[in-house]
Amino acid sequence: MAREVVRVLPGVLIALGVVFNLLTPPSFTGSPFFTAAPLIAAPLFSLRATAATGALAVLTVFLLHVLNDTGWRGEALTELATVLTVSGLALLINRVVRRSGEELASARGIAEAAQRAVLPKPAERIGGLHVFAWYEAAQADAFIGGDLYAVQETPYGVRLAVGDVRGKGLGAVEAVAVVLGAFREAAETEPTLEAVAQRLERALAREGTRRDSLDAVEGFTTCVLGEITPGAGVLRLLNRGHPEPLLLHGDGELAVLAPAEPALPLGLGELGVDGPDRAQEWAFPAGTTLLLYTDGLTEARDRSGEFYDPADRLRGRIFPGPQALLSALSSDVRRHTGGGATDDMALLAVGRPGPGQPERRRTVPVVRRGDGM
Repeated sequence: MAREVVRVLPGVLIALGVVFNLLTPPSFTGSPFFTAAPLIAAPLFSLRATAATGALAVLTVFLLHVLNDTGWRGEALTELATVLTVSGLALLINRVVRRSGEELASARGIAEAAQRAVLPKPAERIGGLHVFAWYEAAQADAFIGGDLYAVQETPYGVRLAVGDVRGKGLGAVEAVAVVLGAFREAAETEPTLEAVAQRLERALAREGTRRDSLDAVEGFTTCVLGEITPGAGVLRLLNRGHPEPLLLHGDGELAVLAPAEPALPLGLGELGVDGPDRAQEWAFPAGTTLLLYTDGLTEARDRSGEFYDPADRLRGRIFPGPQALLSALSSDVRRHTGGGATDDMALLAVGRPGPGQPERRRTVPVVRRGDGM
């Protein structure tokens, strides 16, 4: 609505300039109205429309002076020159703004392509499970950051990871690429989650010696590694310093999957602190949904400073599937914070289909027009 009002403002200013000139003595001038019109049109209109606005302003000034019989006086010529000069500047501004917009659109396209390459959206059906991921960047127009997620079907079941790289900027994106690359390879070959975690540790340590941007201490990564055996209804999790996942049951019950003992984040292995690195096992019956998230969710605060508590907000609620869950959750967070966010937020929901929910997406054969009709 506000944009539509601004777009008609150049015409309104020219009209106000005409009214001002007609209702005031000849010694008064509506030049400010006529010079403002093309300047406002420059960032909003096309080059042709901006030129038309400037030409209309110049023509209107000329006709008004002719009507007042002041067309060849010095004041009139000065006003005409002023409006004409500002109109030319408006064309230059329009060109600069358009070029900047094209460069911004190109940069956005590159960022979107980078996000798809580094953090691709998982398929909606993987290994008989329903999957949905959601990523929101705290910075407006940002597409990639330090949060990560991955899901893939492996010989050992459906394996997944959700993590948060310490740090910001390109260094965090590099660490995300390292962790995801190592996870995708290790998930296919390592028989246990503990072995997968060790592969990630080695990958971070190796890349940290090669790149100055990957600091082993300041650039640690909190992460939850998961393994689901859909047929047996078994869920295994290995938590390395990450927020506790939630398990939502079909009847509205909710369980916080906290580790028995806290463990260090990935990337802190060289500190020499021996901590637990054992996966825990939970039942994962049909109709349940696993929710994993980064601390951008739990650190979201309202105006009074109260943190968002996903367990409290979701307990007792029933959702038809992972997509509905994450859609409702992201909307609830925006309401809680008033629309603002201070950190990136990655959400991953994995559901085991219950009665009446197909394990895999149904496909419909393509039939050419006229066949069987």
